[in-house]
Formats: sequence, structure tokens, C-alpha cells
Amino acid sequence: MIIVVGVDDSARSAIAARKASRLAVWLDADLHAVHVTHIPAAMLAVLAGVPSGPTEFSEAQRASVWEQVGPVLEAGGARVTRVEIEGYPPDALVEYAEEIDAGLIVVGSRGRGDLASLVLGSTSHRVANQASCDVLIAKGD
Repeated sequence: MIIVVGVDDSARSAIAARKASRLAVWLDADLHAVHVTHIPAAMLAVLAGVPSGPTEFSEAQRASVWEQVGPVLEAGGARVTRVEIEGYPPDALVEYAEEIDAGLIVVGSRGRGDLASLVLGSTSHRVANQASCDVLIAKGD
């Protein structure tokens, strides 16, 4: 079995990573920690005049994610594959999970907060509605 956990630099992401890692150990499953780089159109417009702006932003975002979530994943004891992809996070997570025939997707709830969810949409809600496999929305330890 393969478990996919969506990770970002939010506190809820660390909770999801911890739960996914525990489940992977318990089920003897492989764990794929997936970070989806997504730069909203408004930010792209701001960065458009800055040489290498979007690339530097994406690299900084990835570094922040692995700095926060990496230790949680390492402490969990599961076999972890780190995956970095680009796209709209909920759709990219679902597509990736389908490509590798994952049995479960784990995501945090409200990772970016109420305002960002209002503007960008709720990742957990969209994943739960779009995924063909089971979805666990981690709300707390």
C-alpha cells in the first residue's frame, strides 16, 4: 500500500505528516510526502518584474516545507519518498495519488487559514471530493 501525505509549511501539515507516518508504520506502507509548489496568479504578477522571482520563491517555499516537515517524517520511522511537483495543490495531489495507485491520501485541515481558504479554496475539501481513494483529513494530534 502507498500513502500520500500533502505537506506545506503550516502547523496542520506537520500534524498530517505525523499521522500519515504512524499509519504507514502500522500498515507497513510506503509513504510519499508530496509538496505541491503553487504560486497564485496575483503573486506571479507581482514577481513578474523580478528576475528569477517565481523560481526563487518556489525554492524558498520548498526549503521551508522540508525544514519543518522533514524532522517529523524522519522521527516517524516510515519509509518516506519526498516528492516535489507543481500545480494547483488539491488537483496535483489527487493526480499524483492516482498515478501511483495510492490507497490513502492524508491532508491537514485549514493549513493556510480562513482567509486563504476563502480566496484559494480548501485543499482538504477538494481532495476529499475529487480523490478516488480514501482520504484522511487530520485535524489534530
